[in-house]
Amino acid sequence: MAEAANIATVDLERMAEAGLRALDCVRVLSKTNDNLVGEVIRGHGEFFEWDHYPKGDVYDHETHSQYYYHAHPAELRGGEHGHFHTFLRPKGMPKGVKPVNLPDYEKPKDQSDDLSHLVAFSMDRAGLPTRIFTTNRWVTGEAWHTADDVIKMLDHFVMDLAYPSWPVNVWITAMMQLFRPQIEGLIRQRDIVVAEWETKHPGVNAYEDRDLEITSILDISVEGRIAQIEKALASRAA
Repeated sequence: MAEAANIATVDLERMAEAGLRALDCVRVLSKTNDNLVGEVIRGHGEFFEWDHYPKGDVYDHETHSQYYYHAHPAELRGGEHGHFHTFLRPKGMPKGVKPVNLPDYEKPKDQSDDLSHLVAFSMDRAGLPTRIFTTNRWVTGEAWHTADDVIKMLDHFVMDLAYPSWPVNVWITAMMQLFRPQIEGLIRQRDIVVAEWETKHPGVNAYEDRDLEITSILDISVEGRIAQIEKALASRAA
């Protein structure tokens, strides 16, 4: 775990605790043959690709964190059932952050619509996480913020609600903490990829180019990540 050398012990301990919380959510749901995905699509009838689940998204009015689950056609996402998109709205953002003033940026009538996408969690058909990824602006219709500003937002993402599922909300908050270094890396890579795309495609609005959808992606394992963190902590205690 190369990045551990630059992470304070207290932060590694928090990541380890977050990992155990994430595993516990999956464990409790499995006792009744339920899973994370089933929790957010339950009660909505037939499952439709592209639709947001639950309807209207999940929004914490205190932290201004938001997420939804949806799926793309199977032929476009081999092996994936769907994914969770996570966001933070302006009232939940740290002071000083603001959207990048891109040439096509238009300030919305409602300031709360200047939301920022954080990261997405890809889920398999068993309802377990397999990847994390970032997306281009057009994918979610977000207001584009620099990587540095998005990274500042990560600690502010907290889903402190029972709706639509307490285990899912605890899990998605914990996942943001467990994979914090990796998420930071993906967000920075996102900006690099978009900048390179602009250079290679002059005259094209890279942020709206449908040929650039996923800007960075990483395979993940919750169990593997926890094992890495525990190994790093054990080496410090030796």
